[in-house]
Amino acid sequence: MNHTKLALACAVSALAFTTAARAADPELLVFDWAGWEIDGALVHYVEKHGQKPTYSFFGDDDEAFQKVSSGFRADVAHPCAASIPRYRDAGLIEPWDTSKITAFADINPRMYEGSALKDDQGLWFLPLDTAFTAIAYNTEQVPAEDVATLQVFTDPKYAGRISLPDSNDDVWSLAFLATGVTTWENVTDEQFQAAADWLRKVHPNVRAYWSDPAEMTQLMASGEVLVSWSWNDGVALLKDENFPVAFNRSPSEGSATFFCGLVNMKDGPGNEDKVYDFVNSLLTPEGAAAIVDEIGYAISNTAAMATLSEDALKAAYLDPVTTTLFMQSPTTAEFREKMISEFELIKSGF
Repeated sequence: MNHTKLALACAVSALAFTTAARAADPELLVFDWAGWEIDGALVHYVEKHGQKPTYSFFGDDDEAFQKVSSGFRADVAHPCAASIPRYRDAGLIEPWDTSKITAFADINPRMYEGSALKDDQGLWFLPLDTAFTAIAYNTEQVPAEDVATLQVFTDPKYAGRISLPDSNDDVWSLAFLATGVTTWENVTDEQFQAAADWLRKVHPNVRAYWSDPAEMTQLMASGEVLVSWSWNDGVALLKDENFPVAFNRSPSEGSATFFCGLVNMKDGPGNEDKVYDFVNSLLTPEGAAAIVDEIGYAISNTAAMATLSEDALKAAYLDPVTTTLFMQSPTTAEFREKMISEFELIKSGF
């Protein structure tokens, strides 16, 4: 990685919520997270077609779903697993033809088990990437003992110096962990209220709710924020700039893990064969190496990940960790709407 990445990422962030950041192959429109237009992961696609796909970017799963459910047409999109039920319920996606996915046999089946992701109609969700949401902190100003617990986010010492993601999955997994709940399956009304109360306690300490990793890195690099609930990629950007940052994935209550993947959009405007060329390029060993290096995420192709060194995985915070992990698994549409509504109230000060 080169040392202009953080500046470039911040510049890209400013454009991330327009339509296509850069038009390229007109026969393939990829709807993706800001920062995922990774050259090294697209080598095989470019070799075959001479140019990268056209991209349109989003900042979080809720924004992405709202856009596609309002009529935006793409060929392939990149939501996380927790969002898949609503894509299916809305009739927006179709099953994958796994015979066209070169590395499918090397994808861990545990990443697509469950009827929300795979059923007798086929595979609705192709797992691509996984990483953590945990505590990023400035090692020069924050003692390690302060971030040994998630209660650091309620500590008055850090009032106005913390940041949380503007993401329902991430803030609620944090709140549930902080209040002793390790899964959002069968959450009681009392448990939900306790988590909501905890987020309300945290809210006055929040300098900003970040919408993408480049925004989070700007907040930390400027010194405004000392502690953030972060994904791996924000930490990777800061480390690449030699910023004094660490990533604690083992606070006493635990941390969160997520897995995201690709969905085949129904009636996409482009070339279906190119959808599979795109997928197959990402899932190569070259794709794995580039994704780990650029944003610090592991990919679902276990054979490709096995080609990477232990040092590379450790540097990206992808080495094994022994702690409680809150899995951001698929949720019901009703529960997701409940989280969205409550989070909007909390952010508004209610």
